Parts: sequence; structure tokens; C-alpha cells
Amino acid sequence: MSTQTARPLVQIASYNTNLQAERGLPQDLVDWLAPTLQVSSFLARERRAPDIFAVGFQELLPLHLGLSGLSKSIIESRNALILSQIEKHAPNGERYTLIAKVVNVGVALLVYGRDDGVGRRACDVQTQWTGCGPLYMGNKGAVGVRFRVPSEDGGLGEVYTFVCAHLTAHAPKLASRIQDYNHIVGSLLFPPLPSSSSSAPTTMFATSHLFFFGDLNFRLSLPSTHEFATRAQLPRLVEALSTEDGRVALKEHDQLLIERDVKGTVFHGMREGEFWRFKCSYKYRLGKVDEYDPKRMPAWTDRIMYATHVDSPDEPQTSSITNVLYTTIPSYTTSDHKPIVSLLLLPPPSTSQSPSQPPSTASASHADSSPTPPSPSPIPISIPLLRLPADFHPTPDPWARAKRYTGRTLDRLVGYCWWLLTMLGAGSALVGLGQLVLSLGVWRWWRARDVGAGGQDVLLP
Repeated sequence: MSTQTARPLVQIASYNTNLQAERGLPQDLVDWLAPTLQVSSFLARERRAPDIFAVGFQELLPLHLGLSGLSKSIIESRNALILSQIEKHAPNGERYTLIAKVVNVGVALLVYGRDDGVGRRACDVQTQWTGCGPLYMGNKGAVGVRFRVPSEDGGLGEVYTFVCAHLTAHAPKLASRIQDYNHIVGSLLFPPLPSSSSSAPTTMFATSHLFFFGDLNFRLSLPSTHEFATRAQLPRLVEALSTEDGRVALKEHDQLLIERDVKGTVFHGMREGEFWRFKCSYKYRLGKVDEYDPKRMPAWTDRIMYATHVDSPDEPQTSSITNVLYTTIPSYTTSDHKPIVSLLLLPPPSTSQSPSQPPSTASASHADSSPTPPSPSPIPISIPLLRLPADFHPTPDPWARAKRYTGRTLDRLVGYCWWLLTMLGAGSALVGLGQLVLSLGVWRWWRARDVGAGGQDVLLP
């Protein structure tokens, strides 16, 4: 087996479907889920399908249905469609297994593994969710999938963690997005790893490989003195974004890049491909392939980031993960976002070995020293984990569970009321509210009329 074939191949796909539910995806997903197969010749002489597919959605369905928890039929439909499409377009007829799926309101994540590899070997599968909306509601938030793939020699192997997120919108709310990220770090918690002696929950960083993606809503933040800062200059900005040279210059004003790579406030230890090589993923006119909506400044709101245990925190711009492909899919026109996709070639899996022993001075100094006793039989070592910056210490929030279920309770209360008003209004909550107010007014008038009429029949003493 070649070195590249031994390296796991992971495809990440993310799409904000603009609350479209069943109408949010075409039936043929080849443009989005199979473009990577066209570049597989880069990886090996023969065509190769990804070992893992991770597909994330934001705004999966209308918000009132999501808050009410009525997403089951939509996520099952998406699962069936995605599975059929990735198998249909697999270059060698590969088959896939759904490892896990999770949804919270409108944020969803489905992860698949090849039947002849990861899909068969994945174990310790866990899912998690958290809300970042008002009072921890789930209109914004994140969902996660974690699983372990044992090594072929019987060791503990490596842990994979996938997080799909939808953060606070609008350019001025940068501080809220940073707060959302910190909340996700503290409240998207998983059980302890198999190699751990602690019973405490773990954050998403307790993993061998981490993938964080979704509609993160970071915008271009141009200073007031910039030549494209005013709304009148939007056509010139759009023109600049249509060229790679223009995008290279404008990426320096990308909020995510500044906060991650310059200030170090978010996405600690994570890397990203060259996002400026493709056009901004937001905001487009509905039904248009390549026409921005003038209501918003274009931005790279949809992103895919990653980290692996081999990466060094001392070299934040270098990764052992090869980013083979990172792009948007312009042909999708039912949303004001464009889907994004990335193909990532991971480092070769680590293998089990005996615990390392510190060499003795004698054996290190004398080649003719006494024969070394036979090494003990190999035993599984600890799971390799991400190496994080020295000043970053992710800590589980002790109130995470209470916050999550407070948000979910409010989700259901608001969702059920909203759903009822929508039913009353034949699809419009505002019309339903108007009808409810009108009905209450009529009922009060009728009650007052009955009381008045009844008063005439009362015999006074």
C-alpha cells in the first residue's frame, strides 16, 4: 500500500440551506459531494473515494419546526439522499455506512465511513449538541460527532471529532461570535476517552483529529478609510472579489483570519486552506449562480478548519493535513449561501507500541554494554491528542448541562407556540397572531354581550 493510500482521506461538506427543508437540495448532489473524485488522480494512480464523509447543514428547516424538534423526517430524508449519492458516484463502487447523525434545531451533521474501512471499525460513537442563542436556545449553536478508529495492530487507535456550527450573524456582532465559540468549547462536551483515568467530560479538543466547520458568519470588516468601505463602492468591491488578486488583498480584512491568526482569540490550533482562492460564499440573490445581493457585503461566512495531533503549536501556519481541495459550489441557487467542500488528506495513522522507556546512561554511552533484556509485548499506548498553544487551556463548563437543557426547554415552548400560530395563519405566524388577537377580541365582545343581556333577567330584591 502506498504512503498516500495509507493516509485517511476525509471529505467535509457544509451548506446553509436558508430554511428550505426538503427544497434545500437538488436530487443530484454530484456537484457538491463528488467533485473531489475528479481530483483523486492527485492522490494515487487509481481513483480513490474518501474514507470519511462529513456533511453539515445550517438552517436545515423553517425555524419554528426546528425549535419544535420536528426535524426527524427532514434529517432522515437527507440521510437517504446523501448516502445514495455518495455511493452512486463512488469511483470503484465503494459502499458507505452512516456512523452517526445529530441535529439541534437547524444545525445538523451526518458522518459516513467506508464499509471496507472506517465504517466497519469505528467504535465509541458519541453525539453532542449545544445552543448559543438567547438563553442558550438552539437557533444558533453547534452539534458534534466523535468516534474512535482502533489501529490495525489492535491498539486504541485515533479519535476523530467533527463539529458543525452556526454562529451569530451580522458584521458588527464579532464579539458575539467569539462568545459563541467560547461557549461551544465549554459546553459541547463528550465522555472521557478510553485511555483516560478521569471521569470528567472532555471538550472537542480531546481528540486526535478535529474538524470544525459551518456557517461561522465572520465577515469582511473594512476600515472606514478603505476605498470600498461605503455602500456606493459595493460594485467595485464585487469586481475586486471576482479576481484572485483582489481577494488576496481583501482577505486581510477577514474577521476570522484576524481573530484566529493575528489575535489568537478563536479556533486555537486550527488550520485552514486558502479560502481566498474561491469567491465569497455569501450573500447571493436567490436563483442566481453568480450575483451578490446588495443588501449585504459579500463575505466568506462558510468555512472549514482542522487540526491533527501531528501538528506543532509552534508552527501555526503549517499542517500535516494536506488540503487537496477547498472551494464553493456556485450552481446551487436555492439559498443565499453557496455550499462549500474540502478534501483533506490526513497523516498516516499512528500505531501501537510499548510505552517509551527513558534510556539509561550506560546503554546510551557504551555500544558493548550488557545485552538488553527482551522488550515486553506491545501494548496499546494512549490515544494521540492535539497539541495546543501553551496559553490555551479548554475547560468544560460545570453548568453546561443546565444551560443546554434550559435552552432546549425554551426551544420547545417558543417552537410550539410559533407552530400553532403558523397553523392558524395558514403558513404565516403573523397572520395567525392577527387571527388569534381578533378571535380573542370577538370572544370578549361576545362574553360582554351575554353578561349585559343576562343582567336584564336578574330580579332585584
